[in-house]
Amino acid sequence: MSKVPLYSQLYAYVKEQIESGGITPGTRLPSIRYLSGDLRISKNTVEAAYQQLVAEGYLESKKRNGLTVLALEEADTIPDPPQPVSRPDVRADCCRYDFRYGDIELKHFPVRTWKRCLSDSFDADPYGVLGYGDAQGNPELRAQIASYLYKTRGVSCTPEQIMIGSGTQYSIHMVIRLLSLEGQRIAMEDPGYNGARTVFQSGGCQIVPVALDQDGLHVDELYAKAAGVSAVYVTPSHQFPLGMILSVQKRMRLLQWAAQHDAIIIEDDYDGEFRYVGQPIPSLKALDMSERVVYLGTFSKSFLPAARLSYAVLPKTLLSRLEPLLSVYNQPASPIIQQAVSLFMSRGHFSGHVRKMRRLYQAKHKALIALIQQEMGERVTIIGHKSGLHILLDVIGKDSEVLLEQAARKGVRVYSPRIHWLEPDECPRSYVLLGFGGLSDAELAGSIRLLREAWFG
Repeated sequence: MSKVPLYSQLYAYVKEQIESGGITPGTRLPSIRYLSGDLRISKNTVEAAYQQLVAEGYLESKKRNGLTVLALEEADTIPDPPQPVSRPDVRADCCRYDFRYGDIELKHFPVRTWKRCLSDSFDADPYGVLGYGDAQGNPELRAQIASYLYKTRGVSCTPEQIMIGSGTQYSIHMVIRLLSLEGQRIAMEDPGYNGARTVFQSGGCQIVPVALDQDGLHVDELYAKAAGVSAVYVTPSHQFPLGMILSVQKRMRLLQWAAQHDAIIIEDDYDGEFRYVGQPIPSLKALDMSERVVYLGTFSKSFLPAARLSYAVLPKTLLSRLEPLLSVYNQPASPIIQQAVSLFMSRGHFSGHVRKMRRLYQAKHKALIALIQQEMGERVTIIGHKSGLHILLDVIGKDSEVLLEQAARKGVRVYSPRIHWLEPDECPRSYVLLGFGGLSDAELAGSIRLLREAWFG
C-alpha cells in the first residue's frame, strides 16, 4: 500500500492529466460527492485534493458551475537581453551572470495578454484611471486580491481591509504611521530583511533583534524581550535570508504572544507562492482569530517588479484609523496599472501565470541544487532550499569578500548577505547569497561551473 496520502495521489493524478492535455481546459470536474462515491473514498479526501488544485491555479471554483479546468497559458517570448563582454580583470559591474536577488523570469511573461489588459484599462471610468485614483487603492483590484488570498493563502478578509501601495517598504511605512509606532520597540528576526529594518529605523523605531532556530523565530527569546515591544516583523513562510519555514506550533505561540502582550504581528509573505517541498503551510493571517496580524504581500515576485504594486491586509480593529491617515496621502501606485492588474486577475490570467511560474521556478531550483552538488559537492552547504527565489551557500573555509572578488573575475556576480544581520560582522564570513529567479537553465549551468573554477580551481 502506498504511503502517499490518498488526497495527494488524487491531486497528482488530476494535475498530470491537466498538464498532459488528458483533461482539457473548460472541463467541468465531477462534484465532490459524486467522485467520492465513484472512487469509494471520503469526501474530505476529494475536497483536499480539489482545494490544492484550486490554490495552484489548475481549477476555478464558481457558484452553480462547480470546478472547471483552467487553460495552461502559453508564454510570450521576450528576447534575451544583450550579454556584456566579460574579461578576466573586469569587476562585478560588468559580469555576464548576475545572481541578484529579486530578479525574476521574464521570458515566460504573457506580454500580449498584459498589453490587452493595459489597453482595456482605459475603458474604465476616466477619473478612476487617469486621475489620482482611490487613496486606498482600486476597489476592483482590492476585491480581486481578497478573493485570491482566500483561495491560495487561506486569508479571509474584505476589500475594505486591503490597502494598496507601491512596494513593501511603502506598506511598512504606512503601517508605522497607522499604528503610531514611531519611537516604539519593534522586534525583528535577526538576521532579517534589511529593507524592512531600514524603514523601521528611519521611522524612529527601536529594533529588538530576536534570534532564529531551525524552524524560525526563537519565540522563547521574544517572550524574554517582550517588555515594551509593540510589534514583531516576521517572514514566516520563507525566512529572509536563511530560508527556513516557521513551524505551525511556533505560529500558534506567536499569535498567543501577540494576544497576551497587546501587540501586532507584521507578516511579510513576500514569496509565499513559491514553495517546493511539502504542502503549503497556512499563513499567520489565516490562523489569526484575534485580529493581531497585518499581512503584507507584493506583486514583484509573482507578477512584475515594474508594476510596483504591494498591499497590506489590516485587522478590522484598525480600519477606523485608516481613512484619517489616507486623507493626507495620494495613492502612490499608478491607477492605470492597478486597473490593468485587476483585469488580469479577474480574467483568470494571474492564477494561471503564478501556477506556470511555480512549476518553472521549482524546476530551476531543482536544477540549481543538482548543479551545485555536482560541481562543488561537500565543499559547500546549501541553506534554505525548500522555497523562494534565493538560496545561501556556506562555502566552507572561505571568506565572502574573497569569494565575491574571485567570482567577479570569472564574470559572475554573487552577493554577501551580511547587510541583513543587525550587526553585519555576526554574519558567517563564508556565506554567499544567490538569487536565481532571473537566470535561465543554461545560465545556471554556465555560472555554477565558473564559480567552481573560481573558488576551487
